[in-house]
Amino acid sequence: MNKVTLSGILLAALTMAGCGDGAKSPNNDQPQAATETAKTDSASKKIVLFFGDSLTAGYGLDDPADAFPGVISRRVDSLKLPYKVINAGLSGETTAGGNARIDWLLKQKIDVFVLELGANDGLRGIPVNETAKNLQSIVNKVKAKYPDAKLVLLGMQVPPNMGADYTGKFKNIFPNLAKKNNMALVPFLLQGVGGIPSLNQGDGIHPTARGAKIVANNVWAVLQDELK
Repeated sequence: MNKVTLSGILLAALTMAGCGDGAKSPNNDQPQAATETAKTDSASKKIVLFFGDSLTAGYGLDDPADAFPGVISRRVDSLKLPYKVINAGLSGETTAGGNARIDWLLKQKIDVFVLELGANDGLRGIPVNETAKNLQSIVNKVKAKYPDAKLVLLGMQVPPNMGADYTGKFKNIFPNLAKKNNMALVPFLLQGVGGIPSLNQGDGIHPTARGAKIVANNVWAVLQDELK
C-alpha cells in the first residue's frame, strides 16, 4: 500500500471514528552447546506468517520491526510461546500481486497464516468479485499446502466516496471470506488508529510506532486464541 493508493484510507477511518572434528577445550564446549541448543529451539518453533501490504511491512517507520507484526513477535517472545513470527508484508501489494507471490512463501512451513490484503484493490476501484476471487485463491493455496494451518483474516474498508454500493460490498468481502473458510476475523485492522493524527505519520495514513501498538492489540485480541 503506497502513499497514492492509500490516500483514501484516512477518509474511511474518519467515518468509522505496522564445525570440525578433533578435541575441543572445555572453554569451547559450552558456547557451542548453547549455540546448538538455540538452533534446535528455533527450529522447533511453529511459524506465524503475516502476509500483507505496507501496513504489515511497516512503511515509513524508522524500524520496520515496530510494525504490528513486530510488536506481536515481541509479545510472543515475552510470553515464551513456541512460535516464530515472519513479516512478509510488501508495500503497494494488491490481491493479484499477493496471489502471484504466495507460492514462493509457501516453500517454508506455515502453522498460522495471517492475511492482510485488499485495501489497495478497493482504493483503485477493482471489482469486488475480482478481489474476493484473488483472496480466495491465496487461501486455497495455503490450505492445499498446509491443511492444518490456522487462518486469520484482517478486514479493511474503503472510503464512502467510492459509492455506497461498492463500499458495502467491499466491506462484506472479509466476513464472507472468513465464514466460508473458517478463518478467524479481525473486522477492521485500523480500528482506534485511523483518522487520529497523533497515531499516524506525517502522511496521515500509516500508523506511527505508537499507533502500530494499538493495531497489534486489535490483531492480538483474535490471534491469541489461534496460538493456544
